Amino acid sequence: MKIRDLAGPEQYDLGVAAATDVGGIASDSRKVKPGDLFVALSGSRADGAAFIADAVSRGAAAVAVASATGVDAPVPVFTVAEPRRFLALAAARFYGRQPETMVAVTGTAGKTSVASFTRQIWEKAGHAAAMIGTTGVIAPGRNDYGSLTTPDPVSLHALLAELSEAGVTHAAMEASSHGLDQARLDGVRLSAAAFTNLGRDHMDYHPTVEHYLAAKMRLFDTLLAKGAPAVIHADDEWSAAAAASARKAGLDVRTVGRKGDYLTLKRVEHFRHKQTAEIHFDGGIHEVDIPLAGDFQVANALVAAGLALSTGVPASVAMAALERLSGASGRLELVGHARNGALAYVDYAHKPDALEKVLASVRPFTTGRVIVVFGCGGDRDRGKRPIMGEIASRLADVVIVTDDNPRSEVPATIRAEVLAGAKGATEIGDRAEAIRVAAGMLQPGDTLIVAGKGHEEGQTVGDVTLPFSDHAELRKALEVCDR
Repeated sequence: MKIRDLAGPEQYDLGVAAATDVGGIASDSRKVKPGDLFVALSGSRADGAAFIADAVSRGAAAVAVASATGVDAPVPVFTVAEPRRFLALAAARFYGRQPETMVAVTGTAGKTSVASFTRQIWEKAGHAAAMIGTTGVIAPGRNDYGSLTTPDPVSLHALLAELSEAGVTHAAMEASSHGLDQARLDGVRLSAAAFTNLGRDHMDYHPTVEHYLAAKMRLFDTLLAKGAPAVIHADDEWSAAAAASARKAGLDVRTVGRKGDYLTLKRVEHFRHKQTAEIHFDGGIHEVDIPLAGDFQVANALVAAGLALSTGVPASVAMAALERLSGASGRLELVGHARNGALAYVDYAHKPDALEKVLASVRPFTTGRVIVVFGCGGDRDRGKRPIMGEIASRLADVVIVTDDNPRSEVPATIRAEVLAGAKGATEIGDRAEAIRVAAGMLQPGDTLIVAGKGHEEGQTVGDVTLPFSDHAELRKALEVCDR
């Protein structure tokens, strides 16, 4: 494909590069193949322009860069004001095909569950559906474990083309604040989008909460076409701000939840393994048994139903599908129970708002104690550590602070910062041992939550990721306790 075709209608001074044929696109010089276009991106750690020589040595046919000053290369070089956006739009044009119906969901918590639930509802409606997000890619015939909430644009558009060619017609994806701020979703042809909530997260990347919200609102004010449906959970502190942004962008705002005007939640009864919800939609009343624990899962189910309805699924089909939902991996996932009936869950909660919600959600059906095992990751927002400690000590009866992914930080230092807010908590650095101790405490009526890592299959210590699964360790611990 010629670079002029990759550039599309946007105005760029391509010069002689316009007629250059390229066989691929890359923003990582190490991944450049002969004939590729190399797009040099500026990051927090390095400037991509420093790797132009490496890209050319690997066969790059042309280079796109923010500034050509000082660049001396034996291939055509042209400038683009926003290299990240150019990369995403060029990747979309290069790969071309996407599933016909694409939706994206943003928010601090709930993105994975909403994307998963939306896929499941579409599937029940007879569509070949996929989800893309933190837990990987799930589609007909494939279940690929992943680690990035929002993939880089070249990988993303290559994946969308692959899914489309495999017959996938509907796809739901997570939209992280990083991904939106870095234009990774640009070029995705969205039919609808959703917002779940906003809490403290990524304060090591976003200078303020307002900046964090603005990054998420880019999904509405930049990526979603005017008049398209914007499904917004109505019961969050930031719901009104999100709805205002969507309306200002000319979108069809559809709110869901207790305060929702599109899907209105009138009543919820909590049980140990399900919740019965009364949902009002378009003049009709639907009583639905949602087979998942936690009030936040009802909110996620409503957002997913809103997306499904907004993309053509009949209400009767969507409501029936809610009764057969399977939870996303590591999202208040029931891993097992002790012989005395005490329940044990794994949850991905690694931020204050998520931890608060998951602990509050199990209280209604816990007749004994709520026990929580959790830690905080290294090289991330340090300010949330004592906050999460306070939340745990306030909402749980027994708190064990352990290691999460310490990365380059000293694990004991991280634990100390969490313990500063977790008065009365027990410290057990070894995560496997912490899980064993917690499982050994379980008495009839208790509920155990192992929080922070969810679906992850490794623990990063230094620059090494060691095999580790909360699911596997919890199952082993429960087996030992039942002997």
